[in-house]
Amino acid sequence: MSQKIWKPVSLLLVALCIVIAGCSNNAKETTTTTQTNAGSESAASNGGGGTEAGGEIKVGILHSLSGTMAISEVSVKDAEMMAIEEINAKGGVLGKKLVPVLEDGASDWPTFAEKARKLISEDKVATVFGGWTSASRKAMLPVFEELGGLLWYPVQYEGLESSPNIFYTGATTNQQIVPAVTWLLENRGKKFYLLGSDYVFPRTANKIIKEQLKAEGGELVGEEYTPLGHTDYSTIISKIKEAKPEVVFNTLNGDSNVAFFKQLKDAGITAQDLTTLSVSVAEEEIRGIGADVLAGHLAAWNYYQTTDTPANKTFVENYKKKYGEDRVTADPIEAGYDAVYLWAAAVEKAGSTDVAKVKEAAKELEWDAPEGKVKIDGETQHLYKTVRIGEVQTDGQFKEVWNSGEPVKPDPYLKGYDWAASLSTGN
Repeated sequence: MSQKIWKPVSLLLVALCIVIAGCSNNAKETTTTTQTNAGSESAASNGGGGTEAGGEIKVGILHSLSGTMAISEVSVKDAEMMAIEEINAKGGVLGKKLVPVLEDGASDWPTFAEKARKLISEDKVATVFGGWTSASRKAMLPVFEELGGLLWYPVQYEGLESSPNIFYTGATTNQQIVPAVTWLLENRGKKFYLLGSDYVFPRTANKIIKEQLKAEGGELVGEEYTPLGHTDYSTIISKIKEAKPEVVFNTLNGDSNVAFFKQLKDAGITAQDLTTLSVSVAEEEIRGIGADVLAGHLAAWNYYQTTDTPANKTFVENYKKKYGEDRVTADPIEAGYDAVYLWAAAVEKAGSTDVAKVKEAAKELEWDAPEGKVKIDGETQHLYKTVRIGEVQTDGQFKEVWNSGEPVKPDPYLKGYDWAASLSTGN
């Protein structure tokens, strides 16, 4: 090739090299940018999985921080916050820091639905821990199902429900109410008076109890409901005296329990005179009502502060260290704490906060909780839990008088009980 031809060709080759090098650098820059943004884009469009941008995962905490239910729910919020701090101290979830977004349900069920929608749609949280009353849960349920979010609900409830968008870490009926009624019939008497707050949990629970009493030889001698926040129980206490029950099965919620038990004592009725068993009075409520008022009365739960496990010793020590020696733990507090750890374990197993992937990873997941070993039932998204009946002591703690011996498989629709056939409307 002549020099005249070679010179322009060589110049053309140099120019081509420069262009290729420039394109290569641009490709590298474009690839790097895409990888950086991929996490947030994927999380934002995962159908309720939340946002993971910037090395953080937002989670919602939605409880009544004001109103009649604050006496019970504030401490559950505290336990969930403690679990988040502990997990962050250990490196977070998927190497990312958990960032809680707090909202106040204000003891108002429409507010719970409104705040749930905000947390999922606007805050883009990966999951929500929250609720106490069944009214709050039922208000939130359609929101989570519509938006593809995930709720972890920490309180015992009336059963007859199983949502694909809720994990239930408190007891269902066959893990609290049903065994408690059987124990009372065998140990305390046949005549029952049912007292509850006027909303879905007490009414549904008592509907179940009435069927169980018919089947197991009990007798219903009275049934009363009062609005949440009700404070005058003098008339009802007079009715109780007249009916002469051997057992009062109490499903009052919130600060109505303060009024009822104090007025019961003022009327001269003690635990030695009349057995009361509550399913919404735990150590936190005892602290608000007074151990001197409640001593000798009973409650059915799956956990007490006095539950003897290594995990519970650590849990109680850490809770008191963080919030004060005068603070107590209780069943819903522990169930809220469990929920955060179970969700975190499912996310780690799934490698993602995507709701569908988390649900699949959570099936049959086990954890050594403060209450003992728990396991997520993959079919119902409830936990296997040990049933416990306790008696209130003068120090405000419970002395366990009976337990189921092992974790009980959840049966929210009471399929295992012939007498409940007319109640079970689920699949």
